[in-house]
Amino acid sequence: QVQLVESGGGLVQAGGSLRLSCAASGSRFSINTMGWYRQVPGKQRELVAQISRDSSTNYADSVKGRFTISRDNAKNMVYLQMTSLKPEDTAVYYCSATASFAHFWGQGTQVTVSS
Repeated sequence: QVQLVESGGGLVQAGGSLRLSCAASGSRFSINTMGWYRQVPGKQRELVAQISRDSSTNYADSVKGRFTISRDNAKNMVYLQMTSLKPEDTAVYYCSATASFAHFWGQGTQVTVSS
């Protein structure tokens, strides 16, 4: 089992920035892809950004140029730097990780962007 704990969410004005962090623990195996998803009520959870163990990245078109994902393999941490935030970025953000072919999720952290 992999436990994922997110932090860094909150309320910010449009145009502002936030940094999300996610700490992974408990894995007996190397953690492969890590990422961030988000979900708003009534909609499916969507991929925001993901990063492989060798730091290859993939972003949703809606956040390209504004969000940056990074990781620290030694600390089993993944980060999401969010800039130029928009009200439509408001959602619960979930950290995710894959290890030994299983997919794990954090509890989520709320990000609210006011206009």
